[in-house]
Amino acid sequence: MKLYIAGHRGMVGGALVRRFQAEPHTELVLKTRAELDLTSQAAVEAFYAEEKPDVAIIAAAKVGGIHANNTYPAEFAYDNLIMATNAIHGAYQAGVGRLLFLGSSCIYPKMAPQPLAEESLLTGPLEGTNEAYAIAKIAGLKLAEYYRRQYGVCFHSGMPTNLYGPGDNYHPQNSHVLPGLIRRFHEAKLAGQGAVTAWGTGSPMREFLHVDDLADACAFLVGLENPPDLINIGTGSDVTIKALTELVAEVIGYEGTIEWDSSKPDGTPRKLMDVSRLSKLGWSASMALREGVARTYQSFLAETADGRLRG
Repeated sequence: MKLYIAGHRGMVGGALVRRFQAEPHTELVLKTRAELDLTSQAAVEAFYAEEKPDVAIIAAAKVGGIHANNTYPAEFAYDNLIMATNAIHGAYQAGVGRLLFLGSSCIYPKMAPQPLAEESLLTGPLEGTNEAYAIAKIAGLKLAEYYRRQYGVCFHSGMPTNLYGPGDNYHPQNSHVLPGLIRRFHEAKLAGQGAVTAWGTGSPMREFLHVDDLADACAFLVGLENPPDLINIGTGSDVTIKALTELVAEVIGYEGTIEWDSSKPDGTPRKLMDVSRLSKLGWSASMALREGVARTYQSFLAETADGRLRG
């Protein structure tokens, strides 16, 4: 199998590379952003025509935190729309028989029932802070669905929950909650800081999937003869932010106190994916959260030591 992984230098793409490098009889096709501009239709079509991969997994995306999404919505909409369009249409034109497009749980309506089921798609308004990104991802997964319906190609999509693991972004302001906690407690430990302040009450519940589990789920989906058009990828269980914060502090070995600033917002009370569809097909996550956090902290230390740390 000749496999093209778009976005192989990102956290998700790196995990896909690790996963498929272990597969026998699999040749990986990898291009950096400098080597292949996915926003250029001509460049993407020339790439597909030359390489002719059997399978493509589209993990490339323009991503950012709330501030970036709010400040640059046009860029987030355009870049992600054009990358999805070029990747999917170019694959079809070149005769690629299989394509897996990766989205995000933010595609679901802000007030969708919990846990988030695939059937909730397009049933209500999106979260305003990342609407542009979500709309682009919805367009991509729908495009894959329509190409499958009209042309008979096996193009399908997976929607991961909150991800973490090697290669994550640890920016002090723009990172997601888990890498942000890892960096904060690590620095507090080094500085001998007696207390760390956490935002909110700690009561919101969130689901976390290690990126290596996601890569394994992608390998499972690519191996299915007739996968669903759209499927959630997650653990099916969640944890309070308070429990997560205490777990990170414990793994890192921080011995100070954690103080909760309840004047800060908690955000959405719960965000959990319904993974029953994937479970019935025969796949479930294998990495426990404690093990995943411990592995991620070791990756954080290694990435810090050799200058690869993002953020």
